[in-house]
Parts: sequence; structure tokens; C-alpha cells
Amino acid sequence: MTIFSDVFGVHEQALKLRQERLSLIAQNIANADTPNYQAKDLDFRKVMKQTSDQLNINLSKTQSSHLDAGYIRRDDLIYRTPLNPAADGNTVEVHYEQQEFGKESSRYMATLQFIEGRIGSIRRALRGE
Repeated sequence: MTIFSDVFGVHEQALKLRQERLSLIAQNIANADTPNYQAKDLDFRKVMKQTSDQLNINLSKTQSSHLDAGYIRRDDLIYRTPLNPAADGNTVEVHYEQQEFGKESSRYMATLQFIEGRIGSIRRALRGE
């Protein structure tokens, strides 16, 4: 374990989860016209809590991939119930997905800016400023 192994704290995992959620929302938008497609989402708080709980567990691992946080399990997905169901069974509501994509992208950028600020602090500390 090095001095820089936990430099970003939970923000590194949060960035990965936000990227996963953006990917799910983009898939929903892309499949808006696909019959019987079920809109998927992710409960960010629940998955982030599970991730942080896993990071706090100190177990000896036989492989580095064991208990690896940041991957979405099938049971972490949420299937949305539409307000206006489509006749073809599709549950994607494009206006809602676009709204969620905008919100999540701004959260992603905020997390990224925090990490960039942390990197800047480390650089200044290494330079002795």
C-alpha cells in the first residue's frame, strides 16, 4: 500500500458509478423506440453505500479482483415505471431521461472538478508551495 493509494477517497468510486449511471441513461435514450425495452437506472446512494462498505472491509484476498467496487450488479439496477406507458411495452420516457442525463452529467463534472482540485493540491504540496 503506497501513500497515494487512497488519495481521492470515495470520489474515485463515485466517479465510476456516475459514469455507469450516465451509460445506463444513454442506453435508455438510444432504445427509446425499441419495443418492450425496459428503462434501467441505478440507485446511486445505495450502490455508493455498498461500495464504501466494501472499501472499509479489510480481508485478505486471493485475487485483486475480489470485492472490487465500481461494478454494477444486476440486482443494483432499478427498472422504471413510466407515467405514460407506451403501447409497445417500452418504458423509456425521453424527456425524463434527458433531464436525468443533464443532472447526472453536472454531478459527474462536479466530482471531476473535486478530483482535479485534489490533484492540484498534491502538486502544490510536492513543489513545496
